Amino acid sequence: MLYENHTANLLGLEDAIVKKVWNDAEDQHIEIELPRRKHACPCCGAETDRVHDYRMQRIKDSPSFGRNVYLHLRKRRYVCGSCGKRFYEQNKFLPRYHRMTSRKNARIIDDFRDTVSASYIARKHNISASTALRYFNLVNYSCKKLPEVLSIDEFKGNAGGEKYQTILTDAKNKKIMDILPNRKNATLIHYFCQFKDRKDVKYVIMDMNPHFREIAATCFPKATIVIDRFHVTRQVIWALERVRKEVQKHLSDAWRKYCKRSKMLLNKPPEKLTDEERQKLRIILGLSTRLEEAYHLKNSFLDLMHSSSSREAKERLHAWVIQAEASHLPEFYECTRAIHNWGKYILNAFDVKYTNGFTEGCNNKTKVLKRVCYGVRNFHRFRNRILHCAT
Repeated sequence: MLYENHTANLLGLEDAIVKKVWNDAEDQHIEIELPRRKHACPCCGAETDRVHDYRMQRIKDSPSFGRNVYLHLRKRRYVCGSCGKRFYEQNKFLPRYHRMTSRKNARIIDDFRDTVSASYIARKHNISASTALRYFNLVNYSCKKLPEVLSIDEFKGNAGGEKYQTILTDAKNKKIMDILPNRKNATLIHYFCQFKDRKDVKYVIMDMNPHFREIAATCFPKATIVIDRFHVTRQVIWALERVRKEVQKHLSDAWRKYCKRSKMLLNKPPEKLTDEERQKLRIILGLSTRLEEAYHLKNSFLDLMHSSSSREAKERLHAWVIQAEASHLPEFYECTRAIHNWGKYILNAFDVKYTNGFTEGCNNKTKVLKRVCYGVRNFHRFRNRILHCAT
């Protein structure tokens, strides 16, 4: 009797009595039954413990010790003494009409939190991919209210017939709020207009997307629009890269090969360079005055991005724009034009501590998820999968 109790505890099913255990090549089989007790008749409500007959039901359970587990439940069918109704006994581990235990279903759904494909989860639980997805389709998330700090960005999802989807996150509490099916103005405005707490949004964090700026101005007129500093800095680094590539075209084969992999040196902060790297950088910058001037423009811009306030940053940013325009480097004209168009919102980033960093990290995780799944065409499933992985 002591051995049987330990076996039942190892099985982890409430009230289950283990009758027999046997193994084959890959599977473990456990025959169980429940203790006989009174049940209420579903028809008239009278209690009865009179057994009409038995049947064996094979149930899939969660894998254990590297083996697929099958439970063989010796299932009673009771008969009501009052109305003659026949019904099966009740248990807490197997939902009605199911052939898998509740805990197996829960573990299947929980495994969808990992960035793995549905076929991998199916193989792990010895089921088909369509069955795994059918259980995951029971999961659904909804956004009840908008956050105080709303971060908005787009990513390439290729789901639901749309190339791009939109992600909304809470930049303050680091939480994904929702995924929208596309990035169209009409879709986003209609979505935001459903919320009565739009006035509670104080900050809207975004990149330099004119569509998002228009949406923020329409739906959140009292909110402060903040352009993430990373996207501004990236524009300057890309300008330096364009200068480097243009300079390399006019070098000899030997020098071109020498400078080909210099991107890391040019982008690395000067204070973090080793003596050997500084020597190599001096050689590379000595090949072109244009490249040297672009390098100094990049460093001065990175330095001004560490300004303590928007007032200080405004003066330094104005001086940098004048310097960039006077350099006659056409590769930087796009940067100066972006600063002219977005300067007001860029300066807000020096007074607001929130960034799009969490949102960009979520987009990277989404790319990994999409890659391991070889794409997810169903947008509803794709949306719930992203939100499920984030919880």
